[in-house]
Amino acid sequence: MLDRILSRFGLTPAKYNIQPFGSGLINYTLRVFGNGEDYILQKINSNVFKSPDDIAKNLALIQAYLKQTNPGYFFVGALPSTTGDFLIKSKTDEFYRLFPFVKGSKTIDFISEPKEAFEAARQFGKFTYMLKDFEAAKLHYTLADFHNLKLRFEQFKAACQNASQTRLNDAAAEIKEVYNHYDILQTYNELMDNNQLPVRVIHHDTKISNVLFDAAQNGLCVIDLDTIMPGYFLSDVGDMMRTYLSPANEEESDLSKVQIRENIFSAICNGYLSEMGSILNETEKQHFIFSGKFMIYMQAIRFLTDFLNGDIYYEVKYPEHNLTRAKNQFRLLNGYLDAETKLGQLFNQALSNVLSVSGN
Repeated sequence: MLDRILSRFGLTPAKYNIQPFGSGLINYTLRVFGNGEDYILQKINSNVFKSPDDIAKNLALIQAYLKQTNPGYFFVGALPSTTGDFLIKSKTDEFYRLFPFVKGSKTIDFISEPKEAFEAARQFGKFTYMLKDFEAAKLHYTLADFHNLKLRFEQFKAACQNASQTRLNDAAAEIKEVYNHYDILQTYNELMDNNQLPVRVIHHDTKISNVLFDAAQNGLCVIDLDTIMPGYFLSDVGDMMRTYLSPANEEESDLSKVQIRENIFSAICNGYLSEMGSILNETEKQHFIFSGKFMIYMQAIRFLTDFLNGDIYYEVKYPEHNLTRAKNQFRLLNGYLDAETKLGQLFNQALSNVLSVSGN
């Protein structure tokens, strides 16, 4: 079946080797190489992305816009098939697209030094900045309500009503934690109800593995563009806070390893603000620290909700896996809140650095 897909992209299957590639958990990714050429072939997970055509349309719009306005930007867009389509549908209703493999580039899965955080934040900021004049409303929502905290809280409450007593007992402390931090939801609702944040073109999945680096650890560009859609800066900055700050990721069960690295936080601020500092409005600046609270809290709720629902969304490897993930995220959230005063000082210093460079 892959031979047919490759042929539709103008490739002779017999001339290429195919092997699994990357650490992504959603789409199925393969590296196709040979004949002096190198590609990435990806099957879109249509169980997650219900309208793959919307992804293709979004990326085509963005690619055309950047080609016109920032022709020097390194945008890793999909390659057209022999019929000019960016998405190929198989006989079994699976969707494939082909990308160039960027030679000399690499991805990383964990941040070990501030430069990596700075470069990643700079690349995500640069991407949104270059699209500041693009009409975000033209883009499709590829994952509706993806970062809608109000909805996630309602789903959590429904899960509490329907969960078994055993699971409610096991998660009693974490359920209490949700309500301990209810003020985060209240702030989010106020921002949404009052339309205080501008709608921007947002990546929505800013984990470190979605940035390409060169051999010297310089950022080249952002990748994995399926979740690009209209949104708020909270999503991109908050996801970097959630996934970059701790040396231990969300899978860590030894909660003593979940810590806040202030030097990484500073690097995120400096990197993102170096691109976005000139266009963030005052409300966005005032809620820069809040973005981390928002995203960590929401992910904790999502893990906890899935545990209460019987583990129907996230893949689990042991019975309390999702509950452990929720504990992990609440530990991260509380550490973040404990460090908030210092984080505020670091953010203000980063903002001051940007303003001094720009002369404002």
